[in-house]
Amino acid sequence: MKKFFAILITLSAALSSTFAQDNSPYKKSTGNQPGQPDRKSEKRQRIAALLKQEEEGEPIFKKQNIFGIKLNTDGYGLSFEKGKYKSPRKTLLYQFELNEKKNPKEEKTASSQNLFTGQINSVVWGKANNFYQFKLGLGQQYLIGGKANKSGVAVSAIYAGGISVGLVKPYLVDVENTATGEQLRKKFTDSADGNTYALIGASGFTHGWNEVKVKPGLHAKAALRFDYGRFNETVSAIEAGINAEYYFGKVEQLIYVKPKTFFFNAYVTLLIGRRK
Repeated sequence: MKKFFAILITLSAALSSTFAQDNSPYKKSTGNQPGQPDRKSEKRQRIAALLKQEEEGEPIFKKQNIFGIKLNTDGYGLSFEKGKYKSPRKTLLYQFELNEKKNPKEEKTASSQNLFTGQINSVVWGKANNFYQFKLGLGQQYLIGGKANKSGVAVSAIYAGGISVGLVKPYLVDVENTATGEQLRKKFTDSADGNTYALIGASGFTHGWNEVKVKPGLHAKAALRFDYGRFNETVSAIEAGINAEYYFGKVEQLIYVKPKTFFFNAYVTLLIGRRK
C-alpha cells in the first residue's frame, strides 16, 4: 500500500507540473507583426464557440481514443478506451484492459548468486501461479462539472462492467538436484521442500504458458476522472476508482493463502489520448 500511494503522489505531481506549465502567463510582446494572427485571441474565440455549441446541447467532440497506465493496489496493467460522445455530458465507453494481479503478501527473496557476474537471483517464496486478466467492458462517462476554460479541470464519473478472462500460469523456478547436480525447471509447488532441489531463481515470464488454465469471470468498476484541458483535442487525465472481479473458479496465487474467486482493489490510471 505504501508503494502504491508513493507512486500515486509522484504521478499527480508530474501531471500537476505539466498543467502548471500550460497555464504559465504569456510573455509580453511588443505587438503582433503585420499579418500575424493573435493566437491568444484565436484561442478565446475557439473556446467561446465550443461553449456555445455545448450550451445548445451539441457534443463538442465526436469520439476519443485513450491509452492508460494503471496501478492497482494488487498489481498493474495497461488499458485502451474508445469513446463515443452522445451529448455534452455523456460518453459511451468501450474498454479493454490487460493486467497482472499480485497477492499483497508476495515478497521476493534472494535464492542464489552467479559466481561469475555477481548477479543475485530471486524468487517469490510460496508463489503457486501468475495471474493475468484480459477485460472487455462497456460503460459510461458522465460529466459532473468543470471550469469553462481551455485548461480547466473537468470532473467525470465513470462506471463500467463486462467480462474478464483470467489466465492462471504456473510459477516456474530453475532448480538444481541436490543429489545429482542436474539443473531442471519445476513448478515452485513441486520443489518447495528444500530437500531434493536447491532453488536457483525464477524461470521468467516466457515459461509455463503451455500449462495455462483459463478462468472466465465478470468485473465492474466505479471511478472519478480528472481531465486537464477539457476543450483540448489532447486528453491528459487521471482516473481513480475501485474495481471488483468475480471468477467462475478458484484462483491460487500463494501456497499459504486460501484460493479465492472474488477480488477487490483500488486503482489509479494515468490517461493520454486524443479527441476528434
